[in-house]
Amino acid sequence: MPKEKSTRSGKGKATKTEKKKKDPNAPKRGLSAYMFFANEQRDKVREDNPGIKFGEVGKMLGEKWKALSEKQRAPYDSKAAADKKRYEQDKIDYANNAEEEEEESE
Repeated sequence: MPKEKSTRSGKGKATKTEKKKKDPNAPKRGLSAYMFFANEQRDKVREDNPGIKFGEVGKMLGEKWKALSEKQRAPYDSKAAADKKRYEQDKIDYANNAEEEEEESE
């Protein structure tokens, strides 16, 4: 027997929830190894390919990243690890400062 078709479209009315505002003083997340690579290589790719479109730059950077060996990626991985540590420390400091400010305002 074939399944009965449902009359619902599956799209019910969703209640709107307000998005929580992001604190501009909150620490910025750490960059990935790929982002360190891309930031370093982006200008070189543009120089080598004048007139290239924005999307094409990203594609070329992605291809170059995939072509790197583990040994070639190591410096970017270490930069990413250091940036992650920085972010974790900044996040702890930010949370501690927020708690102190909350206690002072009471």
